[in-house]
Amino acid sequence: MFNKVFFLLFISIQVSAQTFKTMIRLPDTGANTSYTNTFGEDNDYNINIPTFINNGDGTITDTITGLMWQGLDGGEMRIENAIAYCDTLNLGGFTNWRLPTAQESFSILNMQNVNPAINTTYFPNNNAEYWWTSERQANDTNKIWVTNAGGGIGNHQRTETVSAGGTKKFQVRAVRDVQAVPIVIAHFTDNGDSTITDNLTNLVWQKFPNTTAQSWEQALAYSENLTLANTTDWRLPNIKELQSLNDETVIQPSVTLPYFQNIGVKKYWSSTSLPNQTTKAWYWDTQFGITTYDIKTNLNYVVCVKTKSTIATSITSLDSRNTIEVSPIPFSNFIHIKNIQPDKVISLINLQGKIIYCGMEIEKQNFSNLTTGMYFLKIENSTIQLLKN
Repeated sequence: MFNKVFFLLFISIQVSAQTFKTMIRLPDTGANTSYTNTFGEDNDYNINIPTFINNGDGTITDTITGLMWQGLDGGEMRIENAIAYCDTLNLGGFTNWRLPTAQESFSILNMQNVNPAINTTYFPNNNAEYWWTSERQANDTNKIWVTNAGGGIGNHQRTETVSAGGTKKFQVRAVRDVQAVPIVIAHFTDNGDSTITDNLTNLVWQKFPNTTAQSWEQALAYSENLTLANTTDWRLPNIKELQSLNDETVIQPSVTLPYFQNIGVKKYWSSTSLPNQTTKAWYWDTQFGITTYDIKTNLNYVVCVKTKSTIATSITSLDSRNTIEVSPIPFSNFIHIKNIQPDKVISLINLQGKIIYCGMEIEKQNFSNLTTGMYFLKIENSTIQLLKN
């Protein structure tokens, strides 16, 4: 089984509800400009700055999520053809391509850029208006979740694309998992202190949102001043964080119950402004789960977030004989491993599958020359994801 160990780093399992973790971390939005003197807007927090690698073979690796993407999208086509296109795509020497989920597709958007809201250095502009995802609206299979070049995400009729008789360009960009996808037994954990931990993103959420609608500026101030569960490091979520709460399998509200039964059918502010319409900010509408924008002086609701404060300094691998500890996480120069038998062969592998080191003396190796990003440490049948800074 892939990386049972890695998840001990992130989750405290309390209930049974299996889900898949395809992204290591949730990227920031790319916002890098301030639009207010009130602290707490998107630009004030840099947590997982989007970082990509051009592999030189038509593929792009997202070092934050660990996903590999098709650089230039495959062009306009119907959803049925988009599925078949990904299933038969051979790119970069890989054939395990697929349509991304809604959250995966949203993860590569860049909210500092305008039409297209994407990093065109790595993802060249192919005049797409929308990009298909693999997910349907909960109550209508004719509506497909799509991300759009303006920076939003929503549900659209499959017939809106040109090749299906419509007037808009819905295009396809394939994604692949670099490693086998692990299962997280519990997507959410109720912490028993009016907070909920999302075990896929490592974000902690306010369980009971503020019941009073506020302007965007008020929402920023409220979040920064919130004291909850004996902590004060709460903030207004950016639009990617907010959208990560969306559950595409349900509607009205489009959230996972019973964890967020107090969310209701409302509009929730994000901390992310529109770069070309700075009097507006993005919000999440829980009726169906779309993201769109509103004038900042209008009144919407607030649910606060914080990054999980307990960051592990080692990864623990459990097997029937001993406990293996790997540190530090992230690593810079050296990798230290405790409680491993001396005759074990250890491999360090990069995202492209290249073996950086293979042997029994990894602790003597200096990896300072490696680029920042994600690597895989393989010890027998266990694979551990490591970050290098």
